[in-house]
Amino acid sequence: MTSVALAFSGGLDTTVCVPLLKEEYGYDEVIGVNVDVGQPTEEFDEAEETADALGLDLHVVDAKEEFAELCFDAVKTNATYQGYPLGTALARPVIAEAILGVAEAEGCDAIAHGCTGKGNDQLRFEAVWRGSDLEVIAPVRELGLTREWEIDYAAEKDLPVEAGDGGVWSIDENIWSRAVEGGKLEDPNYEPPEEIYEWTAEPEGETTIEVAFEDGVPVAVDGEAMDPVPLIQHLNEYAGGYGIGRTDVMEDRMLGLKVRENYEHPAATVLLTAHQALEDLVLTKNERSFKKGIEQEWSEKAYQGLVFAPVVDALNAFVDETQDVVTGTATVKVSGGNCRVVARDSEYAVYSEEMASFNTEDVAGIAQEDATGVAKYHGLQERLANDVKKAVSKPELADDN
Repeated sequence: MTSVALAFSGGLDTTVCVPLLKEEYGYDEVIGVNVDVGQPTEEFDEAEETADALGLDLHVVDAKEEFAELCFDAVKTNATYQGYPLGTALARPVIAEAILGVAEAEGCDAIAHGCTGKGNDQLRFEAVWRGSDLEVIAPVRELGLTREWEIDYAAEKDLPVEAGDGGVWSIDENIWSRAVEGGKLEDPNYEPPEEIYEWTAEPEGETTIEVAFEDGVPVAVDGEAMDPVPLIQHLNEYAGGYGIGRTDVMEDRMLGLKVRENYEHPAATVLLTAHQALEDLVLTKNERSFKKGIEQEWSEKAYQGLVFAPVVDALNAFVDETQDVVTGTATVKVSGGNCRVVARDSEYAVYSEEMASFNTEDVAGIAQEDATGVAKYHGLQERLANDVKKAVSKPELADDN
């Protein structure tokens, strides 16, 4: 008997995939897999109800801790993509790994998803799955299905799905971010209504939040030690109450499409802001400068779903080396939807208040007049280059001089 493991959410796409994998692909058994990375409880309830109605064996895998660990890797790397914290992109490889684990444990012959051929998720899932010996199947993409066709097919087969659109907005949620797209939001000139937001309130009021780090990893908020998952959940609720973490961006997808996305990410905003501030205090100028390129490359690979690539292991090695000194606290003020640093402290600070003070005459035994020679040389090459240009373009001026 042949079997296939299906990434199953209970939505229209994955629901129609269940009979299609049997009818069009000839598999005897379809095993559904749903992975918990922090979605709302009702989503799992709906998936289980749909699976029961289909007679589908559904496995639910809790991967929140693994996902939170990857999110904290993103914090250490100060990872963002085109101005917003990565969320969905980070979750997909974790989900893909969990589904693959179930497929291999159940002895499946193949593994499938319900992604279309237009988005990023197909690439993120398959980047993980194609490293296995299982056949990879994408019914929606391979059969060229449209949403209208799926709705008609679901009605014909009496499949347990409602209307087929899941509401006005398309929403993807995990503990790190909430992404909203579709509907009128597809018009870049349409101002999003307040109703699209659930994690963040209308920006008002202000407070301060102190985040403690050890080796670049957030470990406490306002003096209270927390494990990764509850720490993220606490900041989502607390900072979200002050309107922190909203992004409206025109995003360039991997396949060349430009789409509008609206994101909510309160915890990510606070943690990334605080971590960057602490790094600014403890890292040298050369480390900070070089790390920018590492961060850009890591973020690009993460967006592509390639966080398990060898190059990312190498990037992580550099990042981890820098994080040995990123231990201390950073305090941010959240006000009117903005998040800014107001204080930072670390025993590893590459900073001397005495040296920086205007009231100190010398610096580490170096007198102020010792800088005169440096000042004379500073910009010498640029001045020489400008003089050469003048002499070549206007020789008469050079002669006059």
